[in-house]
Amino acid sequence: MGSATTQALAASTEALAAASGVSLDTARELFAAASAVGDSTQLSGALADPAAPAAARQNVVASVFGGFSETTRGLLGAVVAERWSSASDLVDGIEELAIRATAIAEPQADIEGEIFGFTRVIADNADLELALGGRLGGSDAKGALVERLLAGGAGAGSTLIVSSLVRRPRDRRVRQLLSRALRIVSSQRGRVVATVHSATSISDAQRARLSTALSSRYGGQVSLNVVIDPSVVGGLRVQIADDVIDGSIAARLADLRQKLAG
Repeated sequence: MGSATTQALAASTEALAAASGVSLDTARELFAAASAVGDSTQLSGALADPAAPAAARQNVVASVFGGFSETTRGLLGAVVAERWSSASDLVDGIEELAIRATAIAEPQADIEGEIFGFTRVIADNADLELALGGRLGGSDAKGALVERLLAGGAGAGSTLIVSSLVRRPRDRRVRQLLSRALRIVSSQRGRVVATVHSATSISDAQRARLSTALSSRYGGQVSLNVVIDPSVVGGLRVQIADDVIDGSIAARLADLRQKLAG
């Protein structure tokens, strides 16, 4: 991510935080805008053109997205007023705002848990991952498949995020898309995501102790996603971003073998 994009994304996120009336409809319109801009090189080029005055780029937004709500138009105007490193980064930025808007609109919904659960379903089903991420099949059909799979098991916000991303993957893997969405939702809610690998399920008391310990270590609230993974043998392996805390028996045995071999 270029420095221009980093600054533009920070400013756009601040604009979202200051906006009033953010709802699921706002998020839905932002996803639609990301799709429209991503599908048109002419539109994305015009909105990301650093040589064009900010007012001119905002006029394009008013012209193309005039049917959207005032809140969404204002957010898009704030986004295109910034300088982005590339047109692709601009699309990513609009998409991120859509995900953040969903988290704002549904503050009590377990969006992280529901997205993580769907990620595990995909990880365990190669045919499903191929159906959602392959080049065959239309985007609307893939979105409809996601909506059917999540019906009754996930809220409107999670369904909106997953179906929108699957409809427009832009050459990204499905699990990569969902992992990014998970990080964005957690960031919006001021949390850090920890993926815990355990050979067996962990109790509520163990989960609470681990969450407290990790929150103290990382200086913020930590959201736990638990994966049952027999390969760890015993103990736990915890991953937070690029940090891995491996206290599994498998890791200890591997370390012991290495020392004996050396």
